[in-house]
Amino acid sequence: MREKLSRKDRLEHIIEAIDRIFRFVEDMDHEEFDVHEMAQYAVIKNFEIIGEAAYQIPKEFRMANEEKIEWRKIIAFRHILVHDYYKINTIIIWNAIENKLSGLKVEVEKLLEAEE
Repeated sequence: MREKLSRKDRLEHIIEAIDRIFRFVEDMDHEEFDVHEMAQYAVIKNFEIIGEAAYQIPKEFRMANEEKIEWRKIIAFRHILVHDYYKINTIIIWNAIENKLSGLKVEVEKLLEAEE
């Protein structure tokens, strides 16, 4: 039987996935990302991990911390990536990288500090 991961584990998975995304696109701009298929798939997989980890965090905890983290949007984005993959384009992915990930990392790190 698998061990149940803790809330702290899930928050750490989010941070790890964000860090991997930033490494995968380091020194790239959108035009380079747009033609780099392997980077696209690596980034998408890590956004899926972020969304799944967010989904697995207890709903009560998410609701108590939704003023700083858009849990519903994160989870919905994961559902789109997995189930509506044909709707994805690199502009949407790149926008999330540039405009959402840094702030998400800061807020998740704050939650992790509170867990200690």
